[in-house]
Amino acid sequence: MTQPVMVESPAANGVRARPRHLLDLAERSREEVAALFDTTDVMAQVMQRTIKKVPALQGFTVGMLFFENSTRTRISFERAARAQSADLVSFAAGGSSLSKGESLKDTLRTIDAMQADLYVVRHRAAGVPYQLARWTDAAIVNAGDGRRAHPTQALLDAYTFKTRFPGFAGFEGIRLAIVGDVVHSRVARSNVTLWTKLGATVTLCGPSTLVPPEFARLPGVSRHHRLEEALEGAHAVMALRLQRERMAAGLLPSTPEYVARYQLTEEALRHAHPEALVMHPGPMNRDLEIAGELADSERSVIEAQVANGVPVRMAVLYTLLVGKG
Repeated sequence: MTQPVMVESPAANGVRARPRHLLDLAERSREEVAALFDTTDVMAQVMQRTIKKVPALQGFTVGMLFFENSTRTRISFERAARAQSADLVSFAAGGSSLSKGESLKDTLRTIDAMQADLYVVRHRAAGVPYQLARWTDAAIVNAGDGRRAHPTQALLDAYTFKTRFPGFAGFEGIRLAIVGDVVHSRVARSNVTLWTKLGATVTLCGPSTLVPPEFARLPGVSRHHRLEEALEGAHAVMALRLQRERMAAGLLPSTPEYVARYQLTEEALRHAHPEALVMHPGPMNRDLEIAGELADSERSVIEAQVANGVPVRMAVLYTLLVGKG
């Protein structure tokens, strides 16, 4: 493949590629995902250099529109943009005119006047990135909308598995187990979409109130309420945070009961594949959804997930702004 870091930025010559969006992975083919991972490999090489910066997006402007709090995702996207020499325009809802009654559409028009080429959008309401895509000519990347989707998180999770699982030869026959608060998790939904698209099967596990039966109707997806059954033969095991801020009363058994039945531990992992990887999208509550010693063990790739977020998001930004479909 042509190495994107060696390509002169089209923006420098006044050429603008037609914007495309990354709103949901259901819209991406396996071939597109594979090409994105190839680009990620190149970007990962950039991040291993002494000088971790290339001019691939010089002349482009990336707008960060975060209407919901974020740490890992926002910093990762900012690092991905700066590593490719893009200019940044940042927006935080708390100190904006939205708090004074301005509409979302008028806020976007105000920011759009700064001529950003791409917006990274996070919002607590599902579907907002789709709406913004109708209001601007810039490209839109969904950085999380409500409980609906978080495509770049799923991409970095799958990429981490691809690069870290011993003897990886593709996702066919691979089994991912996701344990915890599935019903409120946009990460779970995007991972289900991506991993099954790539040929893997996904098992969801948790209390019945947190893993509704409709999830089991999806192709390639099964649902269990016993942790041992869910982990049987799993090649990757992902713990999810309990999103108490989104929960109504009665959805969760007592915390001690949840820990006893669903916490990921070394003992529970004995049911998984002998070389199974342990994952967590963060933020992580140690000794609640995952035992601290397991999170720090050699089987854990949690830190690798965070690190891989940068080259994956570099690849997304480059592909949308410069790369050809």
